[in-house]
Amino acid sequence: MFISKIKLLGFIGLKPHGNKHYILRVLPFLFALIFVLVVGNQSLSSSPKTTEILWDTYGVPHIYGKDNQSAFQAFGWAQMQSHGNLLLHLYGQARGRAAEYWGEKYLESDRWVQTMGVPERSHSWYLAQSPKFRRYLDAFASGINAYAEKHKDLIADEVEVVLPVKGEDVLAHQMRVLNFTFIANPEEVAGVSKQQSKPGSNGWAIAPSHSENGHAMLLANPHLPWSDLFLWYEAHITAPGINAYGATLVGIPVLAIAFNDNLGWTHTVNTYDGWDNYELKLADGGYRFDGQVRAFKTKTRSLKVKQKDGTLRSQKLVVESSIHGPVISRKDGKAVALRVVGLDQPGVLQQWWDMARSQNLTQFQAVLQRLQLPMFTVMYADREGHIMHLFNGQVPIRQQGNFEYWQGLIPGDTSKTLWSKTHPYQDLPRVIDPKSGWLQNTNDPPWTTTFPQVLNPDNYPPYMAPRGPMEFRSQRTVQMLAEDDKISFDEMVSYKHSTRMELADRLLDDLIPAARKYGSELARRSADVLSAWDRQTNADSRGAVLFAAWVDTIDFDSLFSKPWSEDSPLTTPDGLANPESAVTTLLTVAAKVEKTYGNLDVAWGDVFRLQSGDVDLPANGGDGGLGIFRVLNFVPLPDGRFKSVSGDSYVAAIEFSQPVKAMALTSYGNATQPGSASAGDQLKLFARKQLRQVWFSHQDVLSHLAERKVF
Repeated sequence: MFISKIKLLGFIGLKPHGNKHYILRVLPFLFALIFVLVVGNQSLSSSPKTTEILWDTYGVPHIYGKDNQSAFQAFGWAQMQSHGNLLLHLYGQARGRAAEYWGEKYLESDRWVQTMGVPERSHSWYLAQSPKFRRYLDAFASGINAYAEKHKDLIADEVEVVLPVKGEDVLAHQMRVLNFTFIANPEEVAGVSKQQSKPGSNGWAIAPSHSENGHAMLLANPHLPWSDLFLWYEAHITAPGINAYGATLVGIPVLAIAFNDNLGWTHTVNTYDGWDNYELKLADGGYRFDGQVRAFKTKTRSLKVKQKDGTLRSQKLVVESSIHGPVISRKDGKAVALRVVGLDQPGVLQQWWDMARSQNLTQFQAVLQRLQLPMFTVMYADREGHIMHLFNGQVPIRQQGNFEYWQGLIPGDTSKTLWSKTHPYQDLPRVIDPKSGWLQNTNDPPWTTTFPQVLNPDNYPPYMAPRGPMEFRSQRTVQMLAEDDKISFDEMVSYKHSTRMELADRLLDDLIPAARKYGSELARRSADVLSAWDRQTNADSRGAVLFAAWVDTIDFDSLFSKPWSEDSPLTTPDGLANPESAVTTLLTVAAKVEKTYGNLDVAWGDVFRLQSGDVDLPANGGDGGLGIFRVLNFVPLPDGRFKSVSGDSYVAAIEFSQPVKAMALTSYGNATQPGSASAGDQLKLFARKQLRQVWFSHQDVLSHLAERKVF
């Protein structure tokens, strides 16, 4: 910092050629002033001399790194403190050695990971990183190891076998999560036909023209299982060139959903196809391809399986590969080989890191153009008022077929079906600053991201994304955004918690009178319950249990009198095709509900529960297929009730004002380690439909400090 002598003299009221002796008397003051200004300025702009983690009262680590490498190391430490046992379990599985560590139940997992070549590819991916980012990965791993060494008593004995962790383990875990779970799920792959039942999310971007206070806003709301590799970890990372807050999946060393002072983004699982099963015709020990017989490439691996007595049993795994990829099955003279995108693109962690460091839309798009992130919609907003929706992904360039064609088993004997390249950034569906002033995605195809529609599917390859019915949750979210001309921050948060059931609005006007016309006394009582119902799934909503049970029993394919139409995407399908048959089903369901719960109008929260550890609370929200924006998915309990296991997991509402305003919630809490005060501590807020304030400034963090760790 440079301050001229003239400016300093002017500051104390002297002219440059004033009294010489007076100037000499004030020189000590001037030097002291210069010292204070220079040192003070350095303390604000230069890196801190130490690295520390400030843990707030909800168990969120705020990491202040003296340099980026130190920040990565601190992040590894933080993840171990919050999720150490889980993290090491996940890394052990990513090595393909989980059965060796923990026994037979992990053998199928190891077969999948080893057949897909995850361990050896993670080594080549590690070498492909830039030297700087390789050091960051090593630092994250060293933070994991340092915590485990320091706190051996807090780590389960069974997972210590995974230690020490290396940078390659981080990449193996990332590859298993993205390429071989989100893109190509082993259960889906084994079924040959693809089921569009992947984890979901909600994402909104609201422009200043559509917000009440003239600031852009962003809503991040992924819906994932509440366990295993799908768990979110909320964190704040500050280091030279970065000050970002958000969340990532446990074991990932960078933020995957985040915001900084100037911009933010979220992801949703998009209607994206990044894998194919190819049917091979076997001949002469090989397979036919373009009229010739090719030989399989073969590798033999040894899987070790821990026995109950602690000894290890070895099992041979022979992996055959065609030009398409590894063979996953052989039957009746045919074989099936799997091809997955992105296996030559090792830079997603670097891309996420640089997305969080970007300061405007131009910088952000420059990072996105690398296309290292193999899938996921990107929903974006910034302080300058820009909003963007990108159908992101490494989309294979295919020579033929529409989206539906590529959902089945693909002929593998011709190069006409074998893709090798992916579409560049400019080919992907993208909307920036639409006239509507808002963008949304709830796992629907990109064509309905805003209304009036901006993207025309006719302008894209027919395999890019499907054309078909707009899901009820998507229709619900569009109605909330389109019907409110000016949305405030508080309204956005309120809309996030909406449990209104869009499907009920489409059917009750037909079902209630039909029950009174065709039914018995039980049917009429059911009609009364449904008529009084508020059409929501709040904890105290009565009628929702009956309606949801009826929906779960009916034949959806023949339900509606008016099918979905591309010309009326927000009001179809609608009406009952066969009201009398619908009432017959209602009677069966009503009898079961009354017998199980004692009455027809049992409260939703009495049946559907939020459970974590000792916490057991009434739930609100439900299946997105019912047209509910606040998504919760449940599994049955032995007593006839249901327990939440997936759905709303991490929520962040951000307004790009100055300073940035944000609220968030990690539904199940920010820790899983035994004895952690943060395990399940946010579930009560979830049950009350509340978010918590994000503490983003250093002063706010200090005001809500629970623990401090200085390195």
